Amino acid sequence: MLLRICSAAMLASLVLMGPLAGAAQAQSQLPLESMQIRSLYRVPEPRDEFVRQCAPHMLGRWAHPEAVCGCLHDHAAATVDDPDLRQALLRGISETGVPTIETDWVPPSKQGEIGPTFTKIAKPTLQCMFEPVSN
Repeated sequence: MLLRICSAAMLASLVLMGPLAGAAQAQSQLPLESMQIRSLYRVPEPRDEFVRQCAPHMLGRWAHPEAVCGCLHDHAAATVDDPDLRQALLRGISETGVPTIETDWVPPSKQGEIGPTFTKIAKPTLQCMFEPVSN
């Protein structure tokens, strides 16, 4: 009985693998551009991922949380030139819903720049929250 089940399983896998092997071989003949485009669909955009993480913290605070989060990403965080500070700011917004930078999120040499960073993002942050850009 066990021999029959194993034989049937092996036969089924051979039958099913035949078309799949042909499909895999055909896919390997696709041009490189097509494969790169397909891989782009699988990787989420950093902005979309940020908005997805940020929006739940904005629910109940703002009528359009996705728009506020997108604006914070596109305008407030974009004013921060330093990549470490910008990443820390985006992390703080996505985790709490408000601009936050913890000192342990940035290298010690840049911790003195946290205050000036908040000064720099103050106006665009307030504009995102209270004067949303209407398209």
